[in-house]
Amino acid sequence: MKHKLLASDAGERTFILVLDEGDEAFRCIVDFAEREGVTAASITAIGAFRSAMIAFFDFETKSYEKIPVEVQSEVLSMLGDIAIDDEGKASPHLHVVLGLSDGSTKGGHFLEGYVRPTLEVVLRETPADLRRKHRADLGIALIDLR
Repeated sequence: MKHKLLASDAGERTFILVLDEGDEAFRCIVDFAEREGVTAASITAIGAFRSAMIAFFDFETKSYEKIPVEVQSEVLSMLGDIAIDDEGKASPHLHVVLGLSDGSTKGGHFLEGYVRPTLEVVLRETPADLRRKHRADLGIALIDLR
C-alpha cells in the first residue's frame, strides 16, 4: 500500500491510500488509521477485489450473517467512517457494493477484501474524537455522541 497526504488544514487531513494487488483492504485501512492516529474520519473507495467477505446484520439474532464473494468484483462504492472503539483502537464501519461480471451486485457490511488489481481509498479526517461503544442490547458497536 502506498499513501499520500493530499491536504492538511485546521486539523483536517485528507489522504489517498492506493492498495496493491493482494493487500487485504480492511486490515490496511485499520493499520493506516492507527499509525496516523486517526480518531474520526470518513472513507470512500473504488477499485476491485479478487475475493471479499461482506455481511448482513440480522437484527433478530443480533449477529452478522457472512456473505462470501469468491469471484473478481468491482468495488462500485465503499462508504463509511472511522471511530475509536472501547479499547482505544481504530474501528472502521464500512459498507460496500460489489459489481459482478454479469452486472449484478452484492452489498453489505464490509469485513474483508483482497485487492486485484487496485483499491483507491480517500480518507478524510476531522479534528474530533469519535467513540464507538458496544451496545449489548443490539449486539453491535455504535457511535456514541455523549
